[in-house]
Formats: sequence, structure tokens, C-alpha cells
Amino acid sequence: MRSSITFAFAALCVVAALAPLAVENAPGVHISAGFPGWPSSFEGRKLTPLPLTAIEERFQQNFPGCVGRFSDGEREIVIRWVDQGTRKLHASGDCFKANGYEITAQPVEIHAEERWSSFIASRSGKQLAVRERIVDASGGQWSDVSAWYWAAMLGQTNGPWWAFTVASSASN
Repeated sequence: MRSSITFAFAALCVVAALAPLAVENAPGVHISAGFPGWPSSFEGRKLTPLPLTAIEERFQQNFPGCVGRFSDGEREIVIRWVDQGTRKLHASGDCFKANGYEITAQPVEIHAEERWSSFIASRSGKQLAVRERIVDASGGQWSDVSAWYWAAMLGQTNGPWWAFTVASSASN
């Protein structure tokens, strides 16, 4: 009896030791020191992890934080968690342009006091409505990545920060 309890305890210890590796290698997940974990929902909708694209995989190399890609069933949401001011956190429009999309800037959107930059990304007859913002734990928010960067560099905000990019069909 005692040996089966010892074996069960040892097995649980092995599972507990390996559990972080399973999360680290989950699709769409990149883990960084101090990272609190991904939210399970966004704007009241459950998030399902998606694998990172090859471009997102390359982007997260040497990125001072974590990158995750999710779906809420209707939209794709890329969430970036960053723990220091960096130029490596860039505007989503730059990624879309680099991937052949034509970008049409839209007015800043306001949703329940949240300010979001927005644009339409068009390529091959497909249009996506994209919006993004960066937030800190103190209620600071930026709809412009450059404004966030300078606020971080000048000590006007403290990390870590969350950057959210939401893309949906422009017909929604």
C-alpha cells in the first residue's frame, strides 16, 4: 500500500513538473518570465487559442514579452503582453502592409471609454476591419503605438502592458 502511495505521489510530481511545458508548447502560446497568463475571454466572449502564423512566430523572437493568437468564434484577436518599452511592439497596420494589404485609416473608435485605432485592410478582394489599443494596469490606454512608446520611455506609464489587435470581416 505504502509503495503505491509513493508511486502515485512521484507520478503527480512528474506531471506537475511537466505541466508548464505543455502550456508553453500549446498552439499560439509563447511564455515569458513574469507573464500572468492569457485571458480566457475578451469583451465577454470566450477565447480559443490558435496557432501563431509563421510571421507571428518570427515576430516573437527577441520580443520582450509574449504573443498569443485567439478566436472568439467571429473575430481573430492577437494579444501581445510586453514588460518593457520597446520598438518591437509596433502598429498592426505595419504588419498588414508588409503582408501585401492596402491600409485605409479609419477614425478612432470609442467603445465604453476605450479608445481604439482602426483601419480597413484590403487584399485580393477581402476586407478586414482591424482595431487595436494598448493598456496598462493603472488605466492608461493608447490607440497609437508611438504615443505609448514615448510614454513608456519618459516614465509616464509603467509596464507590463497589454496590446490587443482585433480583426473581423469588414462586412460584420
